[in-house]
Amino acid sequence: MKLTHITSASLLSLAMLTACGQQEAKKETTVAIQPEQVDAERIKAHVEFLADDKLLGRDTGSDGYQIAANYVISNFKQLGLQPQGEHDTFEQEVTFRKTFLEEGSATMKVETASGETALTFKDDFLASGSAIEQESFVQAETVFVGYGVIAPDFGYDDYEGVDVKGKIVVVLTGRPDDLPSEEGAHLGSGREKIRHAAERGAVGFITVHTPKRNKVRDFSVSAKYASAPRLSWVGKDGKPHGTYESIKGGAYVNHEAAAVLFEGAEQSLASVFEKDTNNEAIKGFALKSKVTLAKKSRHEEITSPNVVATLEGSDPKLKNEYVVFSAHLDHIGVSKHHGDHEEGEEGEEVDTINNGALDNASGVSILLETARLLASQPAPKRSVLFVVVTGEEKGLLGSSYFANNPTVPAMQMVANVNLDMPLILYPFADVIAFGSTHSSLGPIVESAAGKVDVSLSPDPMPEQALFTRSDHYSFVKAGIPSVFLMTGFKSKDPEIDGGEMFRDFLKNHYHQHSDQIDLPIRWDAAASFAEVNMMIGLEIANGDKRPTWNQGDFFGKTFAQ
Repeated sequence: MKLTHITSASLLSLAMLTACGQQEAKKETTVAIQPEQVDAERIKAHVEFLADDKLLGRDTGSDGYQIAANYVISNFKQLGLQPQGEHDTFEQEVTFRKTFLEEGSATMKVETASGETALTFKDDFLASGSAIEQESFVQAETVFVGYGVIAPDFGYDDYEGVDVKGKIVVVLTGRPDDLPSEEGAHLGSGREKIRHAAERGAVGFITVHTPKRNKVRDFSVSAKYASAPRLSWVGKDGKPHGTYESIKGGAYVNHEAAAVLFEGAEQSLASVFEKDTNNEAIKGFALKSKVTLAKKSRHEEITSPNVVATLEGSDPKLKNEYVVFSAHLDHIGVSKHHGDHEEGEEGEEVDTINNGALDNASGVSILLETARLLASQPAPKRSVLFVVVTGEEKGLLGSSYFANNPTVPAMQMVANVNLDMPLILYPFADVIAFGSTHSSLGPIVESAAGKVDVSLSPDPMPEQALFTRSDHYSFVKAGIPSVFLMTGFKSKDPEIDGGEMFRDFLKNHYHQHSDQIDLPIRWDAAASFAEVNMMIGLEIANGDKRPTWNQGDFFGKTFAQ
């Protein structure tokens, strides 16, 4: 039918008539709607938009991020989803405090029996600004507490028999080697270590970089990023989350410069390092050094929204429970790589935009396609909540804010399925669901994936502790059984080594300018991943029982609601 000569006005009335006709038809029909087929082209269109140069890498709080958020909202509206942000909108505004360390202001002095040693910022020690005060100063005796880990379940208490009240605590980076990888990543995190120190009355906190850690990440690499501003979300009480007013100063000290802290103590730092390298038990002891830390900080406030929408469930009772799909929308913005010049060899411009096509435009795009598939068929029994978060790259901040200030009752979120950086570069034959060993979500994911001929594999990189490194971890800490879904290493094409492609991406493209749309992305793999997600969502949403933590599971016991 030719419509070339029809005016826009008549097109509009035609559209309205059609819409009315469809509504009439909807009322009359009793035929179940055929669910839409998964559509690889839609996923591609989403990624192309979200990873476009014009969005300048979707940095938290930037205009580019807001454009991306508007795009997600537009798609949610087109699918007929309900707004579940604040004030009847799709947005949950998050306020962040951006903390800068004033240049040249960070100082660290160590006093021992043999005199005073001043350490050099960036060569010997690193410090970041204080989110609480503009001028920070602390001077106190020091005490060594091993790794600074407390884990009664595993028989560890590095503070046992050590008094740290009014002292500056000194800890090694890392954790005891015999802790399981996922539990250990939580117990050995900086956030947990500082919490223990603050709760026991410490006034400062020093972490010592070890030779063992230096093999994984050189101190000089961390020093490159030392001056970058830090973000923390601000709670309803106006306080930055995860900060402790009693901790007046902190530093991260190079393994080569830290020996002075242990001068005259019962053990030398060299012997402590030897135990760390050989995975031998390390006990704390008093040190004979006094440390002075000082710095100046300045603060800015920025806001950036989470985007939240609901697909309402069909069961009168169960629709008050929610299956949560999450993905982070932010990336790392614009950066010059170390050694980049304004121009390339021949005067061509060097790319400075981190587009984040796979991290995480792909995850958000697959979430949008999953939402479309679920919205196109009869509603499942439970409601489905789609949470697209900000600030993941700044430390899982948007999801942490949402988990602490949920827009639906926390007890009614039954499970979280998180999509972060699905590596859709090869036709994957399996998925990895980090966290699946901790709750009944393991068998659910396996069963759902099996229905579309995809198997579930164990974590192939336990040393990376990915379970604590994406947004589902915020939901875990709110007591919600969660999985972080990733494409596995098995490939349906025998010519392609999935694990090899994965490692290549991490080494050559992750958080680099080359994570962009011209990567050899397999849109058929993206469609397959959306299908797996939809199946998992349906399985949880229609299940008789809500998912549960496994009996005696560490995370279940630590965080259960």
